[in-house]
Amino acid sequence: MQRTLRSNTRFDLIVVSTCIVLALAARALPDTLREPVATGMRRSFLAPLVMLQESAERGRQSLLSADAKQSYLDSLSLGAMKARSLEGENDRLRKLIGLGSGLRWGFVPAEALHGRGVRDETTVILSAGSRAGVSRLSPVIAPEGLVGVVDQVDPTMSHAMLWTHPDFRVSAMSPDGTAFGIAQAHLTGATGGYLIELRGVPFRSTLKPGSLIVSSGWGGVWPRGIPIGTVLQEIKTSEGWARTYLLRPEVNPADVYSVMILRRDRLAKGFDGVWQSVAQADQAAQRIVVSGDSAAKAAALAEAAARRAVIDSMARANGAPPLGATPTTPAATDTSPEAVAARAAAARAAAQRAAARRAAAADSAARRADTSRRDTVPRRDSVRTDTIPHRPGATR
Repeated sequence: MQRTLRSNTRFDLIVVSTCIVLALAARALPDTLREPVATGMRRSFLAPLVMLQESAERGRQSLLSADAKQSYLDSLSLGAMKARSLEGENDRLRKLIGLGSGLRWGFVPAEALHGRGVRDETTVILSAGSRAGVSRLSPVIAPEGLVGVVDQVDPTMSHAMLWTHPDFRVSAMSPDGTAFGIAQAHLTGATGGYLIELRGVPFRSTLKPGSLIVSSGWGGVWPRGIPIGTVLQEIKTSEGWARTYLLRPEVNPADVYSVMILRRDRLAKGFDGVWQSVAQADQAAQRIVVSGDSAAKAAALAEAAARRAVIDSMARANGAPPLGATPTTPAATDTSPEAVAARAAAARAAAQRAAARRAAAADSAARRADTSRRDTVPRRDSVRTDTIPHRPGATR
């Protein structure tokens, strides 16, 4: 064991001594020989070490830039989330603008401030009060339809009861006036009050799923024509003289942040065509967005075409084929006698076909000219005898 250690130590000393001697010899070499020797060493047995050093440097750079890349990805994700929220906010603002243009006057815009309590699911605080013209029992609407009604008013803010409140009621009907009823919150089951019941519909009146239900205007609180919800299905109740329908609401209270409060002087003027104009304004906004995208796409295509034209011009100036040009086929560049003879025969055949087409065209033109000439010569038997002057002594 000691002999093995001694031999290994001796071998290490020999290797170290050899390296020192080689280093001193390389140090003593002139510059004209030092560089070729160093280059040969790098290209031979030092090449794997150089590759390992290069890989280690790339790994170090990747580790150093990992935090920056992660920060960049996080910023992109946050920007994408903000972009989606901004798109939804812009869409809602467009709808609010359409609703305001349809109403034209008699409304007060307000922000809906939601709380976190249990009762806050059925009530909301509005940022407009009596100083802005808000009064008790003023309807609260959104671009989609009915939201609630104001029940308490302060000078600078007001308190509204949402349609999810157990005490909320509104007279409703179908748009054609064939069915009437009372709409209220549907509080049973696992729906949590986010559906609407239409109760008291006459038994002779039936509503199909998907039918729109609007406010009827009876009672003097709600004007006629405000969307409430769409029919989902009929539900069975103990009332045998009336039907009850389950409605999907047009407005989800949790998504309401900007509303319109109607003033009392606006209720008597009617709301005919208001929500149709809102839908039309939304469609017009969507068309504007689509046209803007089309214009941007057309501009991008025009820019790409102009850039390609510049590249083709530079390529022609340098003698190179244009971008996307089909390269010359080997058959066209073949200079063998057989290929030259085949191309000459094809050219002669094409020339003969062209000459035959020209001769046929000339013959057809000559025939048409001869036919028109014969048609213009008057025939003898076509001249009437009563038009020939009579000579004296001649027999008619």
